[in-house]
Amino acid sequence: MDKRAKLLEIIRQVSNPDANPQPDESLFESGLLDSFALPDMVTAIEAGFGIKIPDSDLNPRKFDSIERIESYLEDHT
Repeated sequence: MDKRAKLLEIIRQVSNPDANPQPDESLFESGLLDSFALPDMVTAIEAGFGIKIPDSDLNPRKFDSIERIESYLEDHT
């Protein structure tokens, strides 16, 4: 499974099983995620990609879209 497919699966787990956001679509502005879902998504990303995301990075801006999450993962893996 490629990185984007894995991220989409995680987003669907923490929000809507039928979600199909565009790579540059804001997950927060679209209503797929909110500040309460962010920690759940980050925990799932940590487990799925075998990384540790520091609390200081728990900022909706860093995880606003699939493209931003991919960029974050490239910088931290």
